[in-house]
Amino acid sequence: MHRIAHHPLAALLRRQAGSLCGTGVVLGTLFLAASLTPSLVPRSDVMQGTLAGMCFGAGYGLGAGFAWLWRYMRLPFLPHRFRPALNVALAVVCLGVVVSFLSQVPDWQNSIRLPMGMEPVDSAHPIRLFAIAALVFAILLLLARLFALASRHLSGRAHRIVPRRVANVVGTILAALIFWTLANGVLFRSVLYVLDGSYREYDALIVPDQPRPEDPRMTGSAESLVEWEMLGRAGREFIASGPEPARIEALTGRPAMQPVRVYVGLPAADSVAERAALALEELKRQGGFDRSVLVVVTPTGTGWIDPAAMDTLEILHGGDVASVALQYSYLSSPLSLIVEPEYGAEATFALFNAIYDHWRSLPADTRPRFYLHGLSLGAMNSERLVELSGIMTDPVDGALWSGPPFESRLWRAVTDARQPGSPAWLPRYGDDSLVRFANQSGLAAPAEALWGRMRIVYLQYASDPITFFDPRDFYRPPAWLSDPRGPDVSAELRWYPVVTMLQLALDMAVGTGTPMGYGHVYAPQHYLDAWVAITRPAGWTPESLARLRDELAAGAGMAGDSDSRGG
Repeated sequence: MHRIAHHPLAALLRRQAGSLCGTGVVLGTLFLAASLTPSLVPRSDVMQGTLAGMCFGAGYGLGAGFAWLWRYMRLPFLPHRFRPALNVALAVVCLGVVVSFLSQVPDWQNSIRLPMGMEPVDSAHPIRLFAIAALVFAILLLLARLFALASRHLSGRAHRIVPRRVANVVGTILAALIFWTLANGVLFRSVLYVLDGSYREYDALIVPDQPRPEDPRMTGSAESLVEWEMLGRAGREFIASGPEPARIEALTGRPAMQPVRVYVGLPAADSVAERAALALEELKRQGGFDRSVLVVVTPTGTGWIDPAAMDTLEILHGGDVASVALQYSYLSSPLSLIVEPEYGAEATFALFNAIYDHWRSLPADTRPRFYLHGLSLGAMNSERLVELSGIMTDPVDGALWSGPPFESRLWRAVTDARQPGSPAWLPRYGDDSLVRFANQSGLAAPAEALWGRMRIVYLQYASDPITFFDPRDFYRPPAWLSDPRGPDVSAELRWYPVVTMLQLALDMAVGTGTPMGYGHVYAPQHYLDAWVAITRPAGWTPESLARLRDELAAGAGMAGDSDSRGG
């Protein structure tokens, strides 16, 4: 024990611990305790430890900054003779708070897990949690101290020419610029380069159980204008996974046809305009404009299209549906949103304009009804289409957008202008004639409400962090936390400054890890109600729709653990 106590590493750890700011440790501890409370989706002990370390670091930074400001203003301190007793008292209080909060973690997590049909947990795994938290905080502290060292060095250089206080400001600004440049220009871009290459290779994989279609009418077949290898992984999955007429007939009890699905991957042509033109020609080749329903689908960042959405629509209409999509990225939606936010919109506009111009040239009484659809980043890019003034004179028939990201402009504007008294997680807008919202319980608007010319539905779950994250949660509680709360939101969820924003930011990274029907994973039976309201399929009674809803829910439950989910 004596040798361990004098080991250089132990001595270094003691010095580092002794140099910590007491105010920062207290505020960091409170932030860590608050991070143990529930948010929108369940967390594993690894994710909880990561979050705890981040929150402790945020609280420590704020506390240390406050202490520095106090000293800088030369305000009075507590006399030295009282500090040891105060430190002991604060340490006891902080330890008590953490232990109290930690003991409640299983119940808090179960308050999210049980409503989602997940197995309850009985332990917070505190040792592993705090080991991960300590590692995360150590990394953040190291980066902060490297920044302070660089700032002091640059300030010292600047002090040779300018006064000390000016030099301090200059040094801090220069250090910030250097760290930002290194993080954004070197580390961040290197990581993105690796990720882009990985996604590109993954996208090129030919899944063994997805052979090239033999039906010459299908995209990727020998007669198709788009080669099977040029569809990308997500495109091949979309084409190969559509419901066969026999399955549709088994579910509906009526004759069905093969749905038309057109998809053009990134490798198919060099430019967005060329890929859009190729998609139009392939759609015409397959007779897509002869179908009753036409849907322009905007995929997620990786090019993935939610089968729960499209399968449901095709079943409702007996396969009399044509859908067309264009890949615009290899990256997942969050990365694509950061790296190439406008490129998804560019591809969406190019495809829509190509399809819309041809559709508009057809006789109004024979052309198909025209709809838009998108999930996640696809929803955000797709909703921009209705902002085009050009389509207002000859509007599309409607749109279904599921899981819209928090940055979706139209969604945000409609939510903010909701009817007084309607909750932010399921708003009602205006007279319900243009935009309606839906969740696991169906549409918010009453059944007798009248629709206008265009029908738009947002399908969203109250537990979806990609929809309900907001950077402003840093300093004010979100509107969706007001009573009444969403059915899938924990009653134990509380707002804490800074901490809640960090909780929800981490929730976004794991939002697709929930069971189907919660978080950012949308279920076919919930798409059913939205598509019925938007597209008005013929021949369905309330009883037959209820039977189909049960069939879809049972199928989703069996496939829920193995679904391939894009982001």
